[in-house]
Amino acid sequence: MTTILPRPLDLPEFPWDQLAPAKARAAEHPGGICDLSVGTPVDDTPAFIREALADASNAHGYPTVIGTAEVRDAILAWGARRGMVDVGHGGVIPTIGSKEAVAWIPALLGVRAGDTILVPEVAYPTYDIGARLAGATPVAVDPTNPDSWPDAALVYLNSPGNPDGHVMSKDELRAVVGWARAHGAVVVSDECYAALPWSQPYVSEGVPSLLDVDVCDADASGLLVLYSLSKQSNLAGYRGALIYGDPQLVAPIVSTRKHSGLMVPAPVQHAMAVALRDTEHVERQRSVYAVRRALLLDALTDAGLDVDPDSAAGLYLWVADPAHPRDSWALVNRLADLGILVAPGDFYGTAARGRVRVALTATDERVQVAAARIREAWATR
Repeated sequence: MTTILPRPLDLPEFPWDQLAPAKARAAEHPGGICDLSVGTPVDDTPAFIREALADASNAHGYPTVIGTAEVRDAILAWGARRGMVDVGHGGVIPTIGSKEAVAWIPALLGVRAGDTILVPEVAYPTYDIGARLAGATPVAVDPTNPDSWPDAALVYLNSPGNPDGHVMSKDELRAVVGWARAHGAVVVSDECYAALPWSQPYVSEGVPSLLDVDVCDADASGLLVLYSLSKQSNLAGYRGALIYGDPQLVAPIVSTRKHSGLMVPAPVQHAMAVALRDTEHVERQRSVYAVRRALLLDALTDAGLDVDPDSAAGLYLWVADPAHPRDSWALVNRLADLGILVAPGDFYGTAARGRVRVALTATDERVQVAAARIREAWATR
């Protein structure tokens, strides 16, 4: 008898597999590849966080899904520093990285076939995947224009945005909250790049959160924020992240996670708590990225490429070649010939075609080399 499993899921091709030929071409450069395609931190995890992980390594028992009191206290303190509404211990949990939360929150909240999930029209692909895994229909929308949206069960936001670095203003966030409450929808805001502002007023005032007291009127109902320590603390390998928001939404998420064994390891929870309490290392890392960003921004601008001026925060520059305004791959291939790998806008939705994402997550030496290659190549065009 022929088995009926596995059945194919309604998922697109994994986008990064399409970049393999360009990566191979870039790797052939005699000076080596400068990989600016993936936002993977390359700098060391701070020593005090590694020590915290080691200090908690005698973890003979199972960790709790809800998280230790220590990590939940640290998450709440982090939220208070950002001006977010106090949701109490019942409104916070640690998660196994923020991508896991993005992908599974719809299913954990009971989204099902027939429901609609709204995703930003230029966006990280996993929002679309989260809708598909729940059997729902993803619909791409302009996140700044809720008056144009169809009815939906859940809305994803991403501010600062990946790949474009756009930041939603408090007024824009308020409009989303108003729309969601009028339509009975949940809003999930992925704010994992909030610690990396580059433009005023965000450098001095901080990046606005969906759960800012004056955005949500001090009411977390129907609202969730996701955050990751991967970027601010170079903890991508720890898979340490969090959900912060409406306790009435967090409770069913916790319940289902208990049944399915989705637990953050106890040593990672302690390391997260230590990292969340310290702000100095976050600012030091931001300063490192600021230097790399300035080098790449100057080189790309001097080459006559169009760097999106609204890329106000995050780990990426959002770039187009005026000579090929609708063809992302032309610029991907041009840079690959220089040994520089970037991500095509096509990975981030049809509205993103024509641009490429240039990551700041390479070593100082590789960023310097990439900037020099761009300047030299475009100077001779």
